[in-house]
Amino acid sequence: MRGIDIQALLRDIDFTAPARQVLAGACCVFSFAAHAACPPSAIASLEKPGVALRNGVDRGVLWRIERDGRTSWLYGTIHIGRGDWVRPGPTIQKALAQSDTLALELDSRDEATARTMAQPADPALLARVLSGERARRLERQNSEACVQPGTLSRLQPILQVTALAGLVARADGLYPEFGVDETLAVSARNSNKPIVALESAAEQLKVLTGESEAEEAEQIDAALDELESGKLRGQMKELADVWARSDAGKLARYAEWCGCLNTPAEQRLMKRLLDDRNPGLADGIERLHAGGKGVFAAVGALHMIGPQGLPTLMAARGFTVTPVLTDAQAQTAQPMPALSAPSPGPRAVRGGKAVKGQRGQKGAPAAKATRGGAKSAKAAPAQKAQKGAGAGAAKAPAKAPAKAAPRGAAPAAKGKVRR
Repeated sequence: MRGIDIQALLRDIDFTAPARQVLAGACCVFSFAAHAACPPSAIASLEKPGVALRNGVDRGVLWRIERDGRTSWLYGTIHIGRGDWVRPGPTIQKALAQSDTLALELDSRDEATARTMAQPADPALLARVLSGERARRLERQNSEACVQPGTLSRLQPILQVTALAGLVARADGLYPEFGVDETLAVSARNSNKPIVALESAAEQLKVLTGESEAEEAEQIDAALDELESGKLRGQMKELADVWARSDAGKLARYAEWCGCLNTPAEQRLMKRLLDDRNPGLADGIERLHAGGKGVFAAVGALHMIGPQGLPTLMAARGFTVTPVLTDAQAQTAQPMPALSAPSPGPRAVRGGKAVKGQRGQKGAPAAKATRGGAKSAKAAPAQKAQKGAGAGAAKAPAKAPAKAAPRGAAPAAKGKVRR
C-alpha cells in the first residue's frame, strides 16, 4: 500500500466505520493510549480554538453530467477531513438536494460491509506475512499512533497498516471520521435519500491485497517506510489542501508530485486502485441514471483524473459533461452568525393589553389605564390623535401605505448552479 490514493480508500474500508456516529457525538473508533503525544480524538478536536462548524464552503471537484433529459453529478471526495469541512458548501448542497440517490464507493454503515472488513485473517497468513522485523516495525507504528496493543492484530495484514496510515494525518487536523463521503451520507440519511454502493467490500479488499502474499508483503513494507519517514503524512496533507481549493489542474498532475509511482510495483498498485476500478464505477452510475434516477456520485477525487477518469468515461457513454467546481479557489468561510435575541413582546396585564410605556392598573380595562392622558394612537383616528395634547407619538404623520408591486412584476431571480 503506497501513496495517498490508498488513504482515499480508508473511509470506505475501515472496519469500524459502522460504529462511527460522527455528528451524533460518538468517540473515535480506536482506543488510544493516554499520553501527551497522542493527538486529540476527532470529537475532541472540535473543541480546539479556531475549529468550529461553519457555513459550508464549496470544496472538492464537481461535474454535472446530463443524458436522456436527466441530470446527475460526479463529485470527487477525500476520505479524511477537518471538523470545519463537515457542512457541505452551497453548490454541493444544491446538487445533492436535486438528486434522487447518493452513490458511494461503499456504504460504510452497511452490516455486510462491516462483517467483511472485520473478518479475522487466517492465523497462518498473519504468521507468514507479519513476522520478524516487519512485525516489530508494525508494533512500533501502532505505539506511535496510540493504538492499544491487539486492537488491529486479527485483521488482514494490509488492513492493519491501512488503518494506521489513515491515522497519521490527525496531527494535521485531518480525521477519517470527518471524511467527506461520511458527511454526505449523514446528510442523505437526514433527508431520507437512498444510498447505493457502487462496489462491494470484497472487491475493495481484493484490490488492496494484490495478487499474492508476496505482493501484499511488499505493499506493507512500502507503507511502513512512508510512515516511518513522515513522507505519507506530507502527502496526505498536500492532497487535502489541493482538494480543499478545488484545484483539478494540480490533481490531474498527481503522478508528478505524489512520489508514489517510482517503481513497477507502485505503478501496478495505482492501476488496480484507479484505472481497473473506474469502468465498474461508471457502469454503476450509468445504470442508476438510466433507471430514471438523478444520481449524486461521490467517490475519491483521484477517480476523476486522466483518460480513464470518470468524467472522460461518462462522456464516452453519451453524457454531456460540464465542469462545475474545478478551478483553484481561495476558500473562505464565516462563522455561523449568532441568533439574535427575540425582542420582548407587549406586557400583558390583568383585564386587557398593556400599552407600551405605560403601566396598567390592576383590574382596570386597558382603556382606563390611559385615563388622564392621551389616548393610544391605535385606539383613536389619526385626526383626533393629532389634536390630543401631550400625545407626542400621535403627532407624527401617519405612514403612507406601501405601494403595491406593479401587476406582472417578475419575481426575484433564483441562484444558479455555478458553471
